Amino acid sequence: MERISAINASTSSSYGVIFLFLACGALIGLSRGRALVLFTSVQAMEKAYQALRDVLPYPLLLQGTASRRELLERFSGDRESVLLAVASFWEGVDIPGESLSLVIIDKLPFEVPSDPVIMARINRIRTSGGNPFFDFQVPRAVLGLRQGVGRLMRCRSDRGVMAVLDVRLFTKGYGRRFLRSLPPSPLSRDLEEVGNFFREEDERHQDD
Repeated sequence: MERISAINASTSSSYGVIFLFLACGALIGLSRGRALVLFTSVQAMEKAYQALRDVLPYPLLLQGTASRRELLERFSGDRESVLLAVASFWEGVDIPGESLSLVIIDKLPFEVPSDPVIMARINRIRTSGGNPFFDFQVPRAVLGLRQGVGRLMRCRSDRGVMAVLDVRLFTKGYGRRFLRSLPPSPLSRDLEEVGNFFREEDERHQDD
């Protein structure tokens, strides 16, 4: 069983960015590394790396500093490492076991509407009388979120925390669509509960 943690954070302001970094640091501290942090932009990933690299006592791996294969091998081999990534790492990452116990997603993965392909789809839906946001953009983002959190559960015995740092899950009506799409799990907005989960997991492994 896994736990979904939805921590209130918004990156729409400098305060929100700072809160995002603090939330990431706090969650990674509770999991003692073992985290995959997925970002919706390279800029956000690089800023988080700069903010966290000198404060976390765990090896930080950054997409773009080595090949995908090398990063995943290092991440899988070091049980305390933290991997920061975007794009292709939202899917196809298979790290079963304790090396991955926490997946953090900074924002709901809406695609950039200025992309020519996305804009063309939006215009076609609008021309045909549809609602591009609810008919196209939300379903695509829901699929992206499911792919992201799916990195945590690679086999039936995997357990961990999926943390979505986007307050829109609760402040926007469409947030319920995202929540309904996620695996059935306890839902928490309390870091103390997340800490209790990891402590219980540590005790369970000690008893095994």
